[in-house]
Amino acid sequence: MSESAVSDSDETAFTEPSPVASYRAPLWLRSGHAQSIWPSLFRRVALRDPLVESIPTPDDDELWLDWYRQGSDRLVVISHGLEGHSRRPYVLGLARALLSEGWDVLAWNFRSCGGVMNHQPRFYHSGATGDLGVVVRHGLAQGYGAVALAGFSMGGNLTLQYLGEQGEQVDSRIAGAVTFSVPCDLAGGADVLARPSRRLYMSRFINDLKPKMAEKAQRFPDQISMDGYDDIRNFHQFDERYTAPLHGFESARDYWCRASSLYRLKHIRVPALVVNAADDPFLSADCFPTSREVLGPFTALEVPRHGGHVGFVQHHRDGWYWSEQRAVDFLRPLAD
Repeated sequence: MSESAVSDSDETAFTEPSPVASYRAPLWLRSGHAQSIWPSLFRRVALRDPLVESIPTPDDDELWLDWYRQGSDRLVVISHGLEGHSRRPYVLGLARALLSEGWDVLAWNFRSCGGVMNHQPRFYHSGATGDLGVVVRHGLAQGYGAVALAGFSMGGNLTLQYLGEQGEQVDSRIAGAVTFSVPCDLAGGADVLARPSRRLYMSRFINDLKPKMAEKAQRFPDQISMDGYDDIRNFHQFDERYTAPLHGFESARDYWCRASSLYRLKHIRVPALVVNAADDPFLSADCFPTSREVLGPFTALEVPRHGGHVGFVQHHRDGWYWSEQRAVDFLRPLAD
């Protein structure tokens, strides 16, 4: 693609989807912005309460997990998006669909997410594959014969980055991955979200992060300061000031380069699906790689015309969204 998926004038750049990506949005939701906002405001997913577990990390922190078990020998690990958590409607919707398909489900919370602040100064970022590795190993230790990974937005980038880092050394029990709305080009995504037309999204992220950073500043005043926080307007500023130094990166640019799964896709060695809507208001043009040189032999990209960011709204008798049916269809043969 030669331009950002959604320009400032909201004219949609479009790459013809493959037949399996032929999502048909409701007529009143054929806007990337509407698709991105509608589910977070109006969707509710009924699902039984999970079994909650806390597991340690090697650096004396902890991760909180939601388990949905039904005695299956196969498991899906779900990673949520930026400032999300394991009980967001998009996570619960996918969990419900996968449970109906016979999978056990493990939805986990990034550090500081899910209502429990983590212990260390660091929190989470798009390349924190060590934490996903802790969760995956914990899942494998339960004796599952097959484990698949699923991720939304930042969690999709994290999933693909993890598999790319594993490369040929990936555990033979990991069957594959399905991801949606993946900002695999973090630098380009930061540029897109810095546009005036994206102020609504950017303001929400910065405002949601503020109380977390304030709590960390109170606990670790020698490392974190809130002076001037209200002047932050975009990820260029936030990542330069907080994400990069707290997680060992030289700068925001260094972080974006090293944590972008775009550069790891070709190293993935299990079937991996990336579904990015052409009208996603968060994604840059480089989030739609089409060359096999970039995608590698195991990664596939699908680009529905509509879907927004973690949208893909669908009127289904069971309450499923299109993305959930697509995930089930993709993972079904991998279970064997």
